[in-house]
Amino acid sequence: MGEYKLDVLGEMCPLPILRSDKLFKTLLPGDKLVIVTDHSCAMKGIPLHFKKLLAETQISLVAKGIWEITVEKKG
Repeated sequence: MGEYKLDVLGEMCPLPILRSDKLFKTLLPGDKLVIVTDHSCAMKGIPLHFKKLLAETQISLVAKGIWEITVEKKG
């Protein structure tokens, strides 16, 4: 099970969702994608998008105004 990081700092929606979705499609079940963002709208949009794909998401504040959104691909 791998962990992949996607840096979308400075990118505004919908780019973080589009880029993360493209990479997510290449992952295997059990893999995790860590999306690093500074765009607060992505914190709402990304989890909503991946909920539709039955993936689990977790958001962590890593610095002032910077978040990591971890998306785990399920079976």
